[in-house]
Amino acid sequence: MKKKMLSTVDITKMGILAALAGILYMLDFPIFPAVPFYKLDFSNAAVMLGAFAMGPMQGTIILLIKDLTGLMHSSSGGIGEVADFVMSAAFVIPGALLYRRNKRRKTALIGMIIGIMGMIIVAVLANYYILIPAFASYDAVVGLGRKMFPSITNIWQFLFTVTSLFNLVKGAVICALVYLLYKPLSPLLHAKKR
Repeated sequence: MKKKMLSTVDITKMGILAALAGILYMLDFPIFPAVPFYKLDFSNAAVMLGAFAMGPMQGTIILLIKDLTGLMHSSSGGIGEVADFVMSAAFVIPGALLYRRNKRRKTALIGMIIGIMGMIIVAVLANYYILIPAFASYDAVVGLGRKMFPSITNIWQFLFTVTSLFNLVKGAVICALVYLLYKPLSPLLHAKKR
C-alpha cells in the first residue's frame, strides 16, 4: 500500500507549529534602534523545529502558513511577508535537507550555518530589489545606517554591513534556540499516533 504523503499526525503537528510561529511572528522587537524596521522575532525557530522533525516540505508549509497568517496584521501590504517567506526559506531549507540525510547534531549545526549564509545573501538581494524601494529611498536608508556606522556612504555598504549583521544575529539566535530545544522537544515532535 502506498504511504500517505502527510499523515494526520504530521498535519496536526504542522498546524500547532504554524500557530506557534504565527504568534511568535507578531512578537518582534528592533535590535538596532537606529534601523527600527529590522526586527527580531523567534517564529523561524518553530519553523525549523518542524523542518528538522518532519522534513523540508513540511517546514516550508509551516513557513507559508506563518506568513499567510502574518498578512492579517501586515503593515507592509504583504510585501514584508513575501520577503520573509523567501529569506526564511533560504534559512530553513538547507538545514532541513542536510539533517534529513544525516540526523546528527553536527549535521544540523552545519546545515543551520549554511542556512544563515543563505538568508544573508537573499536578505541583501530582497532588501535592495524589493523592500527598500517599496518603503523608502536608498538615501534615507543609508542615512539610518550612518547612525550606526558613520563610514556607510552608499546602499551597498548599508546592505553588506547593517543588513548582513542583522541577519547574522537573527540567524545565530534562532539556531542557538533550535540547537538547545530540539533534543528536549524531540519526543513531542516525533510522537506517533497510538
